[in-house]
Amino acid sequence: MGFEKFLFYVFAAITVVSAGMVVTRRNPVHAVLFLVLAFVSSAVLWLLLEAEFLGIVLVLVYVGAVMVLFLFVVMMLDIDIAALRGQFIRYLPLGLLIAGVMVLNLFLVLGPSNFGLELFAKPPGHPADYSNTAELGLDLYTTFLYPFEIAAVILLVAIIAAIRLTLRRRPETKYQDAARQVRIKKGPDRIRLVSMPAERRPTELAATAAEETE
Repeated sequence: MGFEKFLFYVFAAITVVSAGMVVTRRNPVHAVLFLVLAFVSSAVLWLLLEAEFLGIVLVLVYVGAVMVLFLFVVMMLDIDIAALRGQFIRYLPLGLLIAGVMVLNLFLVLGPSNFGLELFAKPPGHPADYSNTAELGLDLYTTFLYPFEIAAVILLVAIIAAIRLTLRRRPETKYQDAARQVRIKKGPDRIRLVSMPAERRPTELAATAAEETE
């Protein structure tokens, strides 16, 4: 066993164990931290496959941005741990069934009859000046151009929908009208004098009521 294969088995085991910890930990913060570990170990596997760009993107985008956001959201939310534990026990049989079906599918698809050096030869090594980023860009904008554009449109629709949901008007919410503030003029638009009768203080009303009773 070479050193590269040893690293593969080590980080693959870390990925599997951390993924299992994500769905079994009772504390949501601990689950998010184990998910970060799973992403980091997956990035190392991408590096072993000579896909440096994908490994770096996985660390920078998911670990550096998305998972940090998840961690802050989970830490700020007041999550009922007891309710989560009850739901975990409730849906455990269904989860085990789905996990078993997924493992069976992985074994049927990735079994030794479909993969192996006998069926697929080992790809040749690339020189030091090889750029998988350039190769990935060429594939995205030539072979997979239409799927790439469809995915971009779907993400754009999702972003617009999220913004539209957050900008819905609520009668009980106070907000500023920027256009009205820009159109305002000095004079009657800024100060308005209102004539209204004077109101008596509660102490004065109480004293008047006491005098009337006497």
